[in-house]
Amino acid sequence: MKSYKFVLLFVLMSGLASCKNEQKTQHQNKIQEASEISEAAKKVRDYVKKDIVIAHRGSTYWTPEETEPSFLWARNVGADYLEFDIQLTKDSVLVAFHDSKLSRTSNVLDIFPERATAEINDFTLKELRRLDVGSWFNKIHPERAKKGYQNLTIMTLKDVVMIAEGYRIVKKDGAPVKEMISGIWTGNYRYEKDPNDNGNRPGIYVETKSPTLHTEKILAREISKYGWNINKNPKKIKTMKGKVGIANTHARFVMQSFSPESIIKLEEYLPNIPKCFLLWQPDMKEDLKENYKKAIRFSIQYNVHGIGSSIAGAPNNYKELTAPWMLTLIHDAGMLVHPYTFDTHTQFKEYAGSVEGVFTNRADLALEFYDRKSKKSSEEILLALGYN
Repeated sequence: MKSYKFVLLFVLMSGLASCKNEQKTQHQNKIQEASEISEAAKKVRDYVKKDIVIAHRGSTYWTPEETEPSFLWARNVGADYLEFDIQLTKDSVLVAFHDSKLSRTSNVLDIFPERATAEINDFTLKELRRLDVGSWFNKIHPERAKKGYQNLTIMTLKDVVMIAEGYRIVKKDGAPVKEMISGIWTGNYRYEKDPNDNGNRPGIYVETKSPTLHTEKILAREISKYGWNINKNPKKIKTMKGKVGIANTHARFVMQSFSPESIIKLEEYLPNIPKCFLLWQPDMKEDLKENYKKAIRFSIQYNVHGIGSSIAGAPNNYKELTAPWMLTLIHDAGMLVHPYTFDTHTQFKEYAGSVEGVFTNRADLALEFYDRKSKKSSEEILLALGYN
């Protein structure tokens, strides 16, 4: 009798499991067949305001990219978002750096000659802080070179968050002051209220790469610790009337990636936070229209709220991924369009009126286009910040 009961229980459990799997498959198929994002995703999408200026790497034009002056400048000029890439160090710290290797924008060959071609993930934070990530800019762009760009250090995620909140790194004799605990340097620096802060409180727009060493999980933990996860006790950030105040909204933190795998992980660890799926033409070259549609279907399935597509034209000369038929596909699916990268008045005139925001190396030009021009010129802002 016991044997009979066991068999009956096994059959019932197997039936339930099969039913659940079938329901799950039907649910997934329903999502994949959907023509637009869900109502819940639309609610998150609407956190993000229109005509936003996203300061790409802070600025690659006026300053060395993804450095303290680039983010300070972008904040003070009036950008809505400080945009940057995150990489994970060997000791699991998130730093702001675009390339997987260090040679293009640092003196790694001088400091670590035997490791000059190593990935950034092979270095600890303390090792990375030894690098100069500013002087290269002065050599390549002598017309915009500044003494203050020499010996800039790699920034952490926390450093950028603090800048968005109106702080800066403490300096003594021009060098960052180290944070010491029990006489040991943590790898971090100390902060102070920036006396040159003009009251703007931008959001942050973070790009993840292909999943590496639990980057997305660590990002979720860190952004929650800093009070920037809108779903986990978000901190109140004081704003001023007439100034950028995105840091105190539900759109304070936006995520982006070219990697489908990373988008999936971001949805797992940071759901109900705005996400942007970035598109790159070489990944779609064989059947552009069908691959574009696949990208839209993927975005619907994983609750993506916006598409970041490339625009044509000098100086970057990217392939066109923001044509009218492409915009129709994105907008019909209920998503925002945040194309990259705007650098000229011509590009703003051609595209900006049809999209909801722009990635730009020239936040000053974008703000002028949107009739939000800074009262101070870029040079005046940098001079006030101490970069001359």
